[in-house]
Amino acid sequence: MSSYASSGALTRSRSRLLVAVKPYWLHLYLLAYTPLLLLLDSRTQSLAQQSALGVLTFFVLWLCTLKLPRGQRLQVWLCVGIATIFEIFGSLIWGVYRYRWHNLPLYVPPGHGLVYLFGVTAAALPVFRQHGRRAAQVVLALCTLYAIAGLTVLPPVTHRLDVQGALCWPVLAWCILKTERYALFAAIFLATLDLELAGTLAGDWTWLPVAPWDGVPSGNPPSAIAGGYSLIDGSVGLVLAALAGLRLRAWATPLGPRPTPEPSGAGGDR
Repeated sequence: MSSYASSGALTRSRSRLLVAVKPYWLHLYLLAYTPLLLLLDSRTQSLAQQSALGVLTFFVLWLCTLKLPRGQRLQVWLCVGIATIFEIFGSLIWGVYRYRWHNLPLYVPPGHGLVYLFGVTAAALPVFRQHGRRAAQVVLALCTLYAIAGLTVLPPVTHRLDVQGALCWPVLAWCILKTERYALFAAIFLATLDLELAGTLAGDWTWLPVAPWDGVPSGNPPSAIAGGYSLIDGSVGLVLAALAGLRLRAWATPLGPRPTPEPSGAGGDR
């Protein structure tokens, strides 16, 4: 009897665990997909192989956005284009980080889309619905510890002083503490931490020890670099506002010349 009771209790525990985890399946999938993608990229031997990973990631992003509300889906795909512009500047022009083949891998634009999707869907998760900004503050505390470590205990191990990560921290903190999109930025920190650690450990890209132009020392990766998504999110918001303005203007503009009313009595009965 005891064995049957133990088996039943185990089954009930598994059922409760599945119910609790079910709302997070997409986010857990993305946290697993990204390191696997970056591990595979570290093993690629040609640009064709790397491009195949890019095509796969575009397909994954497309699948993940199918059931999103139209507004969120538009935000994610706008992020892909806007983040690509930032990538071209940050990697190919500024050179603050470099991909191992000194290119912009095809999986990077949809990868930004996956990170942004991770963020825009976070507000609907139970942890944020139940605990609100307090859940985001816990994530910020984790980021704060990481940023402090980058200035204190990590440099003797990594031989890098992470000033750049510390400079990004106030931006991320403001977005979490002062904006209504706190869930987005808290989630983006977790997603960015996942991909940055996986990518730099795999050797897919490397942050320079000292940034060009401004000479700011950087970790590999910088601790609070997720704060940079404030620029991407802000740019997405501006583009959305511009599109909304154009749509309103199009509705307000007549399609053709208005007909000129005939003079009173013209063509009437005599």
